[in-house]
Amino acid sequence: AINCAAMPENLLESELFGYEEGAFTGALKGGKKGLFEQAHNGTIFLDEIGDMPLYMQTKLLRVLQENQVMRVGGESVIDIDVRVIAATNKNLLEMIRQEKFRADLYYRINVLPINIPSLRERKEDISMMLNYFMKKKRHISDEAKEILNKYPWPGNIRELKNTAMYIDIMCMDDKVKTCDLPHNLTNMKIDYSQEIKILKDKTNIDKSRKVMSLIREENLLNK
Repeated sequence: AINCAAMPENLLESELFGYEEGAFTGALKGGKKGLFEQAHNGTIFLDEIGDMPLYMQTKLLRVLQENQVMRVGGESVIDIDVRVIAATNKNLLEMIRQEKFRADLYYRINVLPINIPSLRERKEDISMMLNYFMKKKRHISDEAKEILNKYPWPGNIRELKNTAMYIDIMCMDDKVKTCDLPHNLTNMKIDYSQEIKILKDKTNIDKSRKVMSLIREENLLNK
């Protein structure tokens, strides 16, 4: 497995495809196998593939099409048979429209897509997953569940894991109460802008009706 966002372009290339001896300053004697070679007859996981540079996307596309890799500084190709699993939290179709991701690579890797909704879109899983991440199984109070379900979870699963660690430290009994939750959950500011807008619109309509009624009454008096 490799995180495509965690490495600079030149290092990512040598990690994925390997290099020959003397390919660059600091190259190991005898060269080094890349992850694709090491994963021969197995599986390689490319995490955050949406952050892969365009130049690397071109090389990756060739590897997937030809089932061959060429090491950095090498002159011969190496046959491989690898299953590729890729993941990203970005909208690749939008990136294609912005010319930040290759369309041909997208359609090459998009064989069996699995869309995993963000945590805020599957709130029924929050309590179950929180119990899974906590070291000790605890009952979550209804008040705590309500707060957990209202929270938008911008950090997704990572933030939920951190919340579980916080509860493991702060909770002294077998029941999770609101006081055992992190400060940012219990003191979050709920956005009521939509409700306020609706109320304002409704208020304006009522005012308009009153004005129209007064106009009608004034007209009747003038007749």
